[in-house]
Amino acid sequence: MDIPAQPSLAPIAREIWAMKYRYSPGDGMEAETGIEDSWRRVAHAVSAAEGSDGRLVWADSFYRILEDYRFLPAGRILAGAGTNRQVTLFNCFVMGRIPDSLDGIFIQLKEAALTMQQGGGIGHDFSTLRPRGAPVRGVGADASGPISFMEVWDAMCKTIMSAGTRRGAMMGAMRCDHPDIEDFIAAKQQSGRLRNFNLSVLVTDAFMAAVKAKAEWPLVFEGRTFRIVPAARLWEQIIRATYEYAEPGVIFIDRINAENNLSYCETIGATNPCGEQPLPPYGACLLGSLNLTRFVLNPFSPDACIDESALRRTAATAVRFLDNVIDISHYPLPKQRAEAFAKRRIGLGITGLADALVMCGLNYGAWEAAEVARQWMAAIEQAAYRASIALAEERGPFPLFDASRFGATGHAARLSEELRGGIARHGLRNGLLTSVAPTGTISLIAGNVSSGIEPIFSLRYERKVVHPGGSTRSEAVTDYAAALYWQKYGADAPLPPAFVTADQLTPSAHLLMQAAVQKHVDSAISKTINIPEDFPFEGFKDVYEEAYDLGLKGCTTYRPNAVTGSVLSSAPPNHLAGAGDDKPRQREEALPGMTYKLRWPESGHAIYITINDVVEEGVRRPFEIFINSKNMEHYAWTVALTRMISAVFRRGGDVSFVVEELKAVFDPRGGQWMDGRYVPSLLAAIGGIIEQHMIDCGFLDPGRESLAVSGSTARSHIACPRCGNAMLLFQEGCATCLSCGYSKCS
Repeated sequence: MDIPAQPSLAPIAREIWAMKYRYSPGDGMEAETGIEDSWRRVAHAVSAAEGSDGRLVWADSFYRILEDYRFLPAGRILAGAGTNRQVTLFNCFVMGRIPDSLDGIFIQLKEAALTMQQGGGIGHDFSTLRPRGAPVRGVGADASGPISFMEVWDAMCKTIMSAGTRRGAMMGAMRCDHPDIEDFIAAKQQSGRLRNFNLSVLVTDAFMAAVKAKAEWPLVFEGRTFRIVPAARLWEQIIRATYEYAEPGVIFIDRINAENNLSYCETIGATNPCGEQPLPPYGACLLGSLNLTRFVLNPFSPDACIDESALRRTAATAVRFLDNVIDISHYPLPKQRAEAFAKRRIGLGITGLADALVMCGLNYGAWEAAEVARQWMAAIEQAAYRASIALAEERGPFPLFDASRFGATGHAARLSEELRGGIARHGLRNGLLTSVAPTGTISLIAGNVSSGIEPIFSLRYERKVVHPGGSTRSEAVTDYAAALYWQKYGADAPLPPAFVTADQLTPSAHLLMQAAVQKHVDSAISKTINIPEDFPFEGFKDVYEEAYDLGLKGCTTYRPNAVTGSVLSSAPPNHLAGAGDDKPRQREEALPGMTYKLRWPESGHAIYITINDVVEEGVRRPFEIFINSKNMEHYAWTVALTRMISAVFRRGGDVSFVVEELKAVFDPRGGQWMDGRYVPSLLAAIGGIIEQHMIDCGFLDPGRESLAVSGSTARSHIACPRCGNAMLLFQEGCATCLSCGYSKCS
């Protein structure tokens, strides 16, 4: 039977591997020369949890499922396992319950900072904080409310991000019955506010019943009713905000707790930033995905199918792999370690679903494709639970396993009789096993397979990489299944109808696929339903109600809007970024601005940089720049520089490229160390100040990184805050750039 050979690492994939995952010890040891070295490092590190007799055998087994790209561990594992870095290998955390006291709040803030410092994304339930205006006993003051403290978290995340190499990611959640829920719903409608948060409303079954009954809904805190509002009106506020601003998302929290295998020993109140992991206080979960494209036999032929036997074997090995990672990982906090060891939850998921369906001749979003996806996920679930039962027999079940209560209700109660019998006899090693998470750059390294359970977004596009020296290289990036088809049938061969892309799908088709896979996922799924800009509001409301009726645990949509931009649009990129026409704006008599003092080590005098702004449609953006210094050596070029940059600013549009151009300038005489960082030139230092100003005023997302990348595509998308190219898409609960790989959630 025909199983396609995995292509060698493409140049763009190698570039990503080198930037994000390659290990360079820096202590005299040789750096990794290829991704095979990374796989060996990871396999060897994970096998350390095995007994000495089986360590080499399992290291080889782990390596074999990694080298063939059948199993893709999450980026934290690939980057950190087997290194000397004090980092966590877990992607997902939910922090502890926030006490309604000032000292308790700031203890939680500290714990969140420590977790993010090691690379973990975090979730918080802010429903435990008293509402705005409620009395604070003993100090004669009124509470400022949970939204004000979320802004403190937002500032912390920005600080931690600027001090490290990865952007922080946070989920902020609030119950639908909290008195400040309306403020929460509107919190991100102001550009630049809470940019480091994803927001979700915790929607209860009682609230949905009240919506359908058109009943009144009390807003309460600690037993006191502050207000009563019509449930239907509050529901419409939630959906209207999501329709207009893409947030908040919706989490069906009662369903999550009812379906939880561990409901007898925990209560869940939040999820990780992308939503695939609902977790209890101090809960942690690590992730890995089975690449379905590597199991398709005879692709594009009438007898194409999944090699289910190989899929089950690989799933079993992956469960052992992830269980071992629990034992070898660092933990930011002792409470997180205790929680992870007590329940040993893992998140084994899938990626490449859309490509695998195409290879089998199935249209993503069709009923037949949904049924096949359900069968594939069922096979993975069965193999994962069998492997966990065997591990429990070998190593013992997770410490909080209770044979009399586990499986009495929820997801585990619907497992097959065979699995429930095995659990009753031997226990279970892992409290939860399956989850479908975003795969981002990991999927690109695997040949640009479709990400997670998302549809194919783009069949082909150009990706341009700018190197530190200023040179560029353009790389064509093609969807894995499309590349395989053209390789087999010729570059000019028309693609068959099964090649369906995201813009061809209805919201119901997205929901159908998510619901089919969710039936065999004991945790949750990260997925975004992209909605056309002209989609009517009443139909948009139906999407969320359909998601609830289908039994989903949550729903995330993205519709183009004025705050976050347009994903698919026929307008030119400058328009998407806020530009009007090509004419410069006229200057007003007075403009708001800031002046920054820059001390360049080679200069005897400080350099003062003034940036003035204008406000357009609620967005503050740079309008002009002035650079002054007593050092006359720089006079001529600073005047020229300020005039050129100001001219660019006044024409509007996405002017973030100015930052990248300046930061890419290298002084041949050498740069300088400033605040613990190497800055390659004075111009690069000025670029850094402009960048920080743009972030502080809300014009740029705080998650931009230092590598400049640009590209183009046949379709116009929202401008990326990192590379400036109009190639940002929303999927799996994250904003992801097709051009440079930027992701808001990673």
